[in-house]
Amino acid sequence: MESKAKLAEKVKAVNNTMYIRRSLEKVVEQVTQEYPVVLVTGPRQVGKTTMLKKLMEGSSRGYVSLDDLNERALAKNDPELFLQLHKPPVLIDEVQYAPELFTYIKVYADTHQEPGAFWLTGSQVFKLMRGVQESLAGRVAVLSMTPLSQSELNGAEVEPFRVDLEALLKRENQSKPVDSKGIFERIYQGSMPAIVSGKNTNSQIFYSSYLSTYIERDVKELSDAIDSLKFLRFMTAVAARCSQMLNVSDIAQDADINQKQAKDWLHILETLGIIFYLHPYSNNLLKRLVKTPKLYFYDTGLVCYLTRWSSAEVLECGAMNGAILENYVVSEIAKTYLNTGREPFMYYYRDKDAKEIDIVLEQDGVLNPIEIKKTSNPGTELTKVFSLLDKASVPRGKGAIVCMKPKVGVIDRDNYIVPIWTI
Repeated sequence: MESKAKLAEKVKAVNNTMYIRRSLEKVVEQVTQEYPVVLVTGPRQVGKTTMLKKLMEGSSRGYVSLDDLNERALAKNDPELFLQLHKPPVLIDEVQYAPELFTYIKVYADTHQEPGAFWLTGSQVFKLMRGVQESLAGRVAVLSMTPLSQSELNGAEVEPFRVDLEALLKRENQSKPVDSKGIFERIYQGSMPAIVSGKNTNSQIFYSSYLSTYIERDVKELSDAIDSLKFLRFMTAVAARCSQMLNVSDIAQDADINQKQAKDWLHILETLGIIFYLHPYSNNLLKRLVKTPKLYFYDTGLVCYLTRWSSAEVLECGAMNGAILENYVVSEIAKTYLNTGREPFMYYYRDKDAKEIDIVLEQDGVLNPIEIKKTSNPGTELTKVFSLLDKASVPRGKGAIVCMKPKVGVIDRDNYIVPIWTI
């Protein structure tokens, strides 16, 4: 029999191999030197606590989780005593359960002027989290964590995605080429750390328990009157419409609920960081012809589970392959911004003739139009739709076709070819 020490070493080795370095680490370290409070928000199980615990190894920072009902009760009923027991520097997990703490954290931050005193995590999107904005404005650095990105899986240096030839070639050099089959395997597997690290090998079992534990519990926290089966049916209806313009009435009909419920539940999914929206681009010269946003998931593995695809191969040939591929690319581009602590200025454009540009990226004073295609041989006809932006008051910059081509290339002087695996 193995000695306890040897066994512990093995476990330690396994645990070490499981940890995937997160791009947000750099940003956390930077803002910890500048702000008294650092708040990392994002869905359950994306690795917020794991990353922060990794960063506090060897430091004097304490840890407490409000998932613990006793700690939660104390934080809610006597926040002052709670902070006396858990003195800064401290990491407080799932802080959304006790918004009563925020005022006391503010007082501490103002009195002590101590950078990095509080690290907080929350499984709700910051702008939708009650109480934080009012109490901690100017004192808190807010970072959004998403499921793992391609760049993190590649161990590549993360920079926000830009439609710039030099930047695209740099991305290509740092990434590992993957063919169409490999891309759909990534899409199907999803990007939750537990699956990607190999801790959980069966994605079907993982997502089933993920829905029935974390999501269901958090949903009930935000809304009492939720029927679990109806909510699952609702989530399936939402997943079936990823990369589409939001149609609340259709979702409500499929889920057998009323439209008000559908709106409320969509808000909950957004609050929990499960879904996000791309809004239509408009300015004073480009009339906003549609007001409806398009809906996306941060994790395509969850979409595949909910829409019941049995394998990556079946998905690649299935009716939803274009929609799920678009969802994957949009979420990966969004992650390149969020992982560097920035907000992505991403939109889509659609005119009265239903001509559409998948992504309009606004950066450095120009609009970059981006089309997403499953093809590996894009032609100039795909870029014609980009001229829709020529009437905008903001100048049109370079365009890109994001596709299955194996290498970065050019269509012409103004438009690039970007392989999906480089994002």
